[in-house]
Amino acid sequence: MIKSIEFNEHVAEYEEWFEKYPFVFKSEVEAIRDFLPVGDAMYGLEVGAGTGRFSKELGLKEGIEPSKKMRLVAIERGLELMPGDAEHLPFKDLHYDFVLMIFCISYFNNLGASFAEAKRVLKNGGSLIVGFIDKESIIGKAYERRKPFSVFYKQANFYTPEKVIEELKKKGFRNLQFSQTLFHDLDQIKELEPAKPGYGEGSFVLIKAIK
Repeated sequence: MIKSIEFNEHVAEYEEWFEKYPFVFKSEVEAIRDFLPVGDAMYGLEVGAGTGRFSKELGLKEGIEPSKKMRLVAIERGLELMPGDAEHLPFKDLHYDFVLMIFCISYFNNLGASFAEAKRVLKNGGSLIVGFIDKESIIGKAYERRKPFSVFYKQANFYTPEKVIEELKKKGFRNLQFSQTLFHDLDQIKELEPAKPGYGEGSFVLIKAIK
């Protein structure tokens, strides 16, 4: 993953974003929740868990996060986060029922290697769930314009769904499913925006792929 110094030094600003856009966050969480495998015994991992907001809402306990200060906030929220990066997951083979990657793929040094690592730690039949901002969407285009001036986006690589699909298929993932939400500019989202299947309309895209 790309160096995490910006996140390490701007934890407060990162946390403030969630307070500023509560219905954006809620819409994302509910879309992810709909994609999670069902069952009390399901065992999941979040890669690039940040301060743990998504894991906390979704009931996950384990994850990795390279930024020390963000990891400490997540630990205070009751999560069990380890240092590490997506290209070298510190976990054994065939260990998890699902792996969650939410927004973090924009900060990976090597997208394909990260997907390969997720596949390695997944059980056979397990799910990789990838959530990201579509580069060609309303919000994606706004983020691209802000890259030169943004603490968080200047190192980010935003992707189209087609590119993510291509990389997943290269690593042998199958049975891809798609969901999308966030159909307006960030400042216009004042209520929950329910997810719907597919991609190409919503700015936040989820892809669920099976090992």
